[in-house]
Amino acid sequence: MVLSAIWGSSFALIKIAVDAGVAPLWVALWRCLFGMLALCAICLACRLPFPRDRVTWGHALVVAALLNAVPFALLAHGETLVSSLTAGVLNATTPLATLIFAMALVPEEKPSARRFLGLAIGFAGVLVVLGVWEGLSGGSVTGSLFCLLSTACYGAGFAYTRRFFSGRAGSATALSAVQIGCATAELALVTPFIAGPPTWPGVHAAAGLLVLGSVGTGVAYILNLQVIQAVGPTVAASVTYVVPLWSTLIGALFLAEPLGWNTMAGGLLVIGGVLLVNRPSRQVRR
Repeated sequence: MVLSAIWGSSFALIKIAVDAGVAPLWVALWRCLFGMLALCAICLACRLPFPRDRVTWGHALVVAALLNAVPFALLAHGETLVSSLTAGVLNATTPLATLIFAMALVPEEKPSARRFLGLAIGFAGVLVVLGVWEGLSGGSVTGSLFCLLSTACYGAGFAYTRRFFSGRAGSATALSAVQIGCATAELALVTPFIAGPPTWPGVHAAAGLLVLGSVGTGVAYILNLQVIQAVGPTVAASVTYVVPLWSTLIGALFLAEPLGWNTMAGGLLVIGGVLLVNRPSRQVRR
């Protein structure tokens, strides 16, 4: 619940930043930089050693790209075109994308008719959110597709993390610091050349980016990695079906964003599909 609340508020913080003129790539870079600084401070305070083997760092580079650098930039770009409320609802498709990749990468994740039915229901929910009966065109659809691409990255990242990264030697905090540090480096290599130099967005947006990075990326990813280590990628990703509740509440109350009937109905379908996907089988319940 804590993790879902943190991530639910991140959509509003991203929206504040992009509305203040911060380029999407810079939103992603500042988010990772502040998250890395927070994680490194925790490691130093707790005297947690960083992993040194090259294999761990190699996997960290892949995880950083899939879970941080690429989806953070895609999501921020999507929120230049859609509300934080819509972005939060679409983010609930993360467990569905995770299942697809987990079935391919993680032997413990078994396909079943029930899970495929959940995927179908979730996909129908996405179509309702997009309002396909009105035609797939316009900025809102483009922004929604960017948000969905970010969830596809999350899905691949969750599965890859469970298979190759979460079991590496080291604490969840140290591994998270390495991951976010790699993401910061990846973004720092491309952001100035693509988005130009940074600009001052104002006090409120800067404070939002600081919170987004240190809490929404720093502390949150420690919790996320601990959950993946404990229960697997599919269940860990299911935290996102609570995220729309927080993003909707925060977006409506603090940003005055309207909630359309199709967004609510599609969100309910997505959440229903996720619940069906993650419902344990009878044998497991026994």
